[in-house]
Amino acid sequence: MSVAKKSFISAVVPQIRLPEAVLIFITMIWGGTFLAVHHAMQVSGPFFFVGLRFATATLALTLFSLRVLRGLTLYELKAGVLIGLAIMFGYSMQTVGLQTITSSQSAFITAMYVPIVPLLQWLVLGRFPGIMSWIGILLAFTGLMLLAAPSSTDMSLSLGEILTLAGTLGMAAEIILIGAFAGKVNIRRVTIVQLATASLASFLMMVPTGESPPPYSDYLLYSAIGLGLASALIQLTMNWAQRSVSPTRATVIYAGEPVWAGIVGRLAGERLPGVALLGGALIVIGVVVSELRVRRKGKAAVATEAD
Repeated sequence: MSVAKKSFISAVVPQIRLPEAVLIFITMIWGGTFLAVHHAMQVSGPFFFVGLRFATATLALTLFSLRVLRGLTLYELKAGVLIGLAIMFGYSMQTVGLQTITSSQSAFITAMYVPIVPLLQWLVLGRFPGIMSWIGILLAFTGLMLLAAPSSTDMSLSLGEILTLAGTLGMAAEIILIGAFAGKVNIRRVTIVQLATASLASFLMMVPTGESPPPYSDYLLYSAIGLGLASALIQLTMNWAQRSVSPTRATVIYAGEPVWAGIVGRLAGERLPGVALLGGALIVIGVVVSELRVRRKGKAAVATEAD
């Protein structure tokens, strides 16, 4: 194969590295959690469930990290607490919303943080996203709009939708903070601190909201254990992968979450209309486009996006 042909292929073929491939897999798991949380709201209050979910995640990860925890630094404690508070806010608002809206609606609204992250990244970290990232985000956001497929002309938001939308700020802040601290801290120590912080803060929120602990149920126990283990895996992997994956690129990958949520919903009996399938396709295209590298003429090095 000629050098010119190799250069052309490297310029137009997306280069998906291991951390990015792992994030795509994690996004699949993440998308599958919406339906489980929606059903869990039938037997528990939102803040108790979020607290129990992350308490399980904290316990699971701590059992394998006791020696590592001894080296916890003040900087890592600060990083973990900040990320944990963002997680608590995002997941709690999302879970409160799931009391009154469907898992598909929640998945779509949650993914609205896609256009929020690059803006926060620009304001907080001073990193202006490159052109390919913006194109990928635009495609993904357009796909999300189609995936919503509103069935009526009434564009007003319900309380559940408003709270879920507010929670996207927490999701965006989580990704920005992970990107800011990644590579400067021990992954396992910070993950344990953020999970513990999210759990404790959620339990504390039961007091001002007047939420009471629910009666015991097998479904609540199994859901908390399953989602807790999934949360531990998701958070640990995000911290590991975002050491080398920028917040903007990670965000576009996470934009595939409603696609997987839609697939899980379809398997559970939800119907995915043709316009939603088109939206899902645009999201996937957006992920691929965001991975493209552009080789500039006359330059020996591949020009990467400023993200």
